[in-house]
Amino acid sequence: MPNMVIVGAQWGDEGKGKIVHFLSERAQDIVRYQGGNNAGHTVIHKKEKFALHLIPAGVLFPTKRGIIGNGVVVEPRGFLEEVNFLKSKGISLKGRLFLSLGAHVVLPHHLLLDAAHESESRPIGTTKKGIGPCYTDKAARCGVQLVDYLNKDMFPSLLDQALKRNAPEIEYCGGSVETLRKQSLEGQREFAEQLKAFCADTVDLVQTSLQKKRWVLFEGAQGIALDLDLGTYPFVTSSNTVAGGACAGAGVGPTQIEDVMGVTKAYVTRIGTGPFPTEMPTSVGDELREKGQEYGATTGRPRRIGWLDLVQLKRGIRMGGIKHLAMTKLDTLSDVDSLKVCVGYQYKGKTLKEYPLSFAVFETVEPVYREFPGFSGDLGVMRKWTQIPLNARKYVEWVEKYLETPISLVSVGREREATIVRDAASRWLN
Repeated sequence: MPNMVIVGAQWGDEGKGKIVHFLSERAQDIVRYQGGNNAGHTVIHKKEKFALHLIPAGVLFPTKRGIIGNGVVVEPRGFLEEVNFLKSKGISLKGRLFLSLGAHVVLPHHLLLDAAHESESRPIGTTKKGIGPCYTDKAARCGVQLVDYLNKDMFPSLLDQALKRNAPEIEYCGGSVETLRKQSLEGQREFAEQLKAFCADTVDLVQTSLQKKRWVLFEGAQGIALDLDLGTYPFVTSSNTVAGGACAGAGVGPTQIEDVMGVTKAYVTRIGTGPFPTEMPTSVGDELREKGQEYGATTGRPRRIGWLDLVQLKRGIRMGGIKHLAMTKLDTLSDVDSLKVCVGYQYKGKTLKEYPLSFAVFETVEPVYREFPGFSGDLGVMRKWTQIPLNARKYVEWVEKYLETPISLVSVGREREATIVRDAASRWLN
């Protein structure tokens, strides 16, 4: 089986966790390469619900290894809470979960600054988990890596450098540098020893796995349209969510990535602010939100609901080097009378086939739709493509033809078993 990157092809929340969980039974190492505990996925494993934010869902299988790479930012308390949650469920992580010594640490001042930024007049819609400010310190070369966080002699001086750089903003936000310093040192004393048991040179681990021909699955967080460089800036996340992010975030070369799968919903959702041309009217959107349980796994915030945007998706496929797709939530569209997909944007009398880089323009475009007849039936009990209603099959097949990208997997429910493997997937699943 090929080494594969799984990426969100939209604005995140596409159901990557479900797809990674499905593939993890076959993979051997599951590697997270960017983001932090601002991401979240809920999976159903052996009929039990697991909401995870940082730890790869593959560790739910007893022989699989979970690796959190150097491109991830780690909030110690949140990570250890997830570890303890899994242990309480009888899942042993000893020798199976590894945390990069090169990963940066989310500290108390990052949490303070993130919350303060979100209270401003133009919030982005972050989870307030300190992710953006942590990446800011990393880029400014005053961040703290885990390897130094574990060193009680080294950490205080590095912390002081970070706090000195951020002091004006901390004070502007009503914080106290001295209080934050005390909290950080207390946290280090409480968490360092527990974290040490998981820390490793994960680049070496991943490279050794690749040399031994183990099947490695690289798991992205958020989605391509939220990529710091290629997304709908400034309404983006703070890391590179595209498949190429796995290279820097996990320590692999581009030629070592053999396959890229994008995950898309049968419609599209977005959480937080930012342009969203295909956002549905409240009446339709509210119904799908409840049916699809479209609430953030990390914050519980309601997601915005839109018709499938093929302009955005086609761009995501190109930027991500996506070779094939997994489509989730097809079952949620059951009993909708008429389905729409966006194939262009109207702007000042012109039809655009690409989404504009200016968010000011993007906010004002009107979608150009193609409509399809709806379908009905309980797709959640169907396990073969031929069982799926004809109109649903026509919808999926038209989309893949338009995108010129095969849809290999179709999810029709939250359980991993509710995943239909189409012919296009046979070359790497068998």
